[in-house]
Amino acid sequence: MNIKEFLSHLTRNAPLPVAFILPDGKAVPAHFHITEVGHVEKRFIDCGGTRRTQESCLLQTWVHDDIEHRLHAGKLAEIFDHAGDLLPDPDLPVEIEHEQNSIAQFTIESGLPLNGRLVFQLGSKHTDCLARGICLPGECAPSAAPAEESNGSSCCDPKSGCC
Repeated sequence: MNIKEFLSHLTRNAPLPVAFILPDGKAVPAHFHITEVGHVEKRFIDCGGTRRTQESCLLQTWVHDDIEHRLHAGKLAEIFDHAGDLLPDPDLPVEIEHEQNSIAQFTIESGLPLNGRLVFQLGSKHTDCLARGICLPGECAPSAAPAEESNGSSCCDPKSGCC
């Protein structure tokens, strides 16, 4: 879900408390706080040598012992207003950072009003090889079709020197 979609849910359901449901079906405790709204830009080189950039809006949750605290959708929308030009593009995906035993980041898969709350279903993030055509013999990146070279070898060269 991107910023524009997320804010639309918040503004349409302003009086409702916000709930985040983790991929395992458990809820982030209802008394969570949002301690950060950030623009995260990750610049990196993948194992095949391609330079890449990924950007997102990251919301950090924090659970304290003030168990009566509830964050309503309208208040979270106001917090976004304070972010202003820190978030350069309303199409950036929104991700949730939450600590259980360790800190994890989650995508937001959906949002809907349910039982008096605005419920956002979180999804898992996964690692992946972004250079499959180079790194994995016989397998090409999902976006690339296998290409036969003139010498008859596949697009995936085991001698590529990749990770």
